[in-house]
Amino acid sequence: MTRVLVVDDSPLMRALISDLLARDPELEVVGSAADPYEARDAIKALKPDVLTLDIEMPKMNGLAFLKNLMRLHPLPVVMVSTLTQHGAEVTLQALELGAVDYVPKPASATGALAAYGELLREKVKVAASARLQQPGAPKAPRVQGVNVGRLEAILIGASTGGTEAVKRLLCQWPATMPPILVVQHIRPFFSSAFTRTLDSLTPLKVQELEKEQPLLPGEVWVAPGDRHMRLVRRAGRLYAQAFDGEPVGRHRPAVDVLFESAAQAGAGEMLALLLTGMGRDGAAGMKALAEGGATTWVQDEESAVVWGMPRVAWENGAAQRKLGLDALAMETMKLLAS
Repeated sequence: MTRVLVVDDSPLMRALISDLLARDPELEVVGSAADPYEARDAIKALKPDVLTLDIEMPKMNGLAFLKNLMRLHPLPVVMVSTLTQHGAEVTLQALELGAVDYVPKPASATGALAAYGELLREKVKVAASARLQQPGAPKAPRVQGVNVGRLEAILIGASTGGTEAVKRLLCQWPATMPPILVVQHIRPFFSSAFTRTLDSLTPLKVQELEKEQPLLPGEVWVAPGDRHMRLVRRAGRLYAQAFDGEPVGRHRPAVDVLFESAAQAGAGEMLALLLTGMGRDGAAGMKALAEGGATTWVQDEESAVVWGMPRVAWENGAAQRKLGLDALAMETMKLLAS
């Protein structure tokens, strides 16, 4: 049984979230709190396994509370965010501080509310088993000389915990990298904020893919939050495309869509990395890439927030190596230097 504490300044929201969580027999809502000070006392008294945490609250905002919590009493936290540009940017800051995942504020429509409840319960249960990460600056790999032509593309797939994992990888790579494509399970507002954050922190040029683009060295293309990304080859040249389509394995964008399209486009000179995330998205596509001659690596269980997607790929034989996150950055540089 997973014990949950609901923290939100709105009585209506506390009641709604508590009711939706209580519908799962594996979850027990042990209490609620209207502000961070009530939450602090409730954590001591009730000893929850997971918190749901609002960002905008009186007396102390959610980010300040989260920072103190992760320093003094680390717990898995699922943020409850508004679907706005500001809400997206603040949520990414929360993930940087150590929150495991986020859900948007629920919609009022009955059908939407049922789907929201299912999503919320799944996120909370995954958070309960997540490996909490200690924030820290990565060390840049000490490898000189990048052979850009060594790889046509680097493909990255991630889900829960992935925004920080992708950021950590890209921050260790120089501006002279081969083209990089990223599929992160993320919502539209959040994918735009995520892209802007990456572009501001890394030497690479990071952009959200909106229309067909040729792949060029030093550029990173991030899949939009509500569209798939695929690779196509024309006249020997690779292009990235964003397109509408049905969710694949409940995901849009889906890692499998990118990986399988890359395999069809000719996988031989590509590197695929599958990072932290729940579920199995990317495992089948990585298998196709490996069979086509691509280099395929996954993040290991020690460094992943949730070792779900990488585990499936590792167990089905799709991945040739499993490595810690910083080791993935280093080995990629070594591969390019060879």
